[in-house]
Formats: sequence, C-alpha cells, structure tokens
Amino acid sequence: MLNVESLVDKTFLDVGSGSGLFSLAARMLGAKVYSFDYDPQSVACTAELKRRYFPNDDWVVESGSVLDREYLSRLGQFDVVYSWGVLHHTGSMWEALGNVAPLVKPEGQLFLAIYNKQQFISAYWMVVKRLYNRSWPKVRCLLNFGFFLFFASELFAADAFRGRNPILRYRGVGHRGMSVYRDVVDWIGGWPFEVATPEEIFNFFKERELSLTKLVTCGGKHGCNEFVFIAKPGA
Repeated sequence: MLNVESLVDKTFLDVGSGSGLFSLAARMLGAKVYSFDYDPQSVACTAELKRRYFPNDDWVVESGSVLDREYLSRLGQFDVVYSWGVLHHTGSMWEALGNVAPLVKPEGQLFLAIYNKQQFISAYWMVVKRLYNRSWPKVRCLLNFGFFLFFASELFAADAFRGRNPILRYRGVGHRGMSVYRDVVDWIGGWPFEVATPEEIFNFFKERELSLTKLVTCGGKHGCNEFVFIAKPGA
C-alpha cells in the first residue's frame, strides 16, 4: 500500500494501536514507532508486545486521544501516519480525520481505512448498534444469538457452494483471526460508528493538501475502503 522498499529509519505513528500488531509489524520492518490508544486495555496490549519483542527499544507506547489536539500537538510529524479501522469509532470521525492530517510530514504518507457508506444499509446498522449498546445484557445475548444464526447460515451456504470446509470459520481460522461468533459480536457492538464514501474522504483531504496515491475499495459493499495520501512538499 505504501509502495516503499523499506521502513528502515522511517518514523511511524500508529493512531489507535489496538492490539499493537500493526505497530509490531512496522517495528519489525525497521520503523521508529510511536503508538497510542485511548483504550487502557489496548495500550496495555501494545505495551506487552513491546515488552516481549523489543524490551529495550525506543518504541513509544502511551495513552492518548486522537480528539485531543493539545496531546497531538506534542507528537510532531511522521513519515507514516497509520490508522486502520479506528477513526470511524471515535464518535467524531471528521474531527479525528482533520486532526491526523497535520501529523504527516511533508511528502509523508497517511494510510487510513474507513467504513464504506451505503445509503440505506449503513443507517440500518447504526440503529442496530445503538440499540445493542443501550440494551440490557439479556437483550444483547438475544441479539448476539440472532445475528450469529443469520450470518453463520449465510456463510455456511457460501462455503458449501465453494467447496470449502465451513467448520474452519468456527474455530477462528482465517485472516480475521477470530471465530464467527466473536466476529458477529464485534460487529454489532461496534459503537460509535460512522461511515463515508471514497469521494467524501478524497475531497476532505484534498482541501488539506494531501493527494491520494492509492485507493482500495470494498466494491460498494460493507467493509472498509483503504486510502493512502501523500502530503505536499512544505505542506
């Protein structure tokens, strides 16, 4: 996506590091990594990966919010600013997108993944997610079970049609790294939740003098569109 030969000596900011796996990958590729997240468990998980693999390293792991401009102003600028599937969960996506733009060095790259906007389906999922997070635990269990049956039967039929072993999904095997049930809970419970079309993201950063260099869409379906922008020299 970044179209570079190496990350050696590149500065890499992981905005919303989550588990820390992307930060770890960047560090293993030679980048100078700075990771932060708003969630204490995510910070702890990233810190644990640093402890296991780079215990005496200058990789920085700390707590911070992408909506805190004072905090961000102390970070400086980076060769690569990375935030995959994070900013649409902040509750203020456009503010968050605007806040990451100044963190990119001139000629540096911004790598984002943002949920795709589907005119009617996105509105439906907003209702489901809001209901789920405002419901009693027993109601959440019913929603988990109901949506699991729906998605599981759909995936089972698709696997059977393609000649795949459907049982592998339920063992957490695959690129998602989680079981179908956990994936369903993760999806319907994911709130805050915002979406944008590729055109909206493109125009937003064009106004901030970042040029789109790569775009991978989810084909108008549910999922994330991936963007790489480059900051203009002297921007």
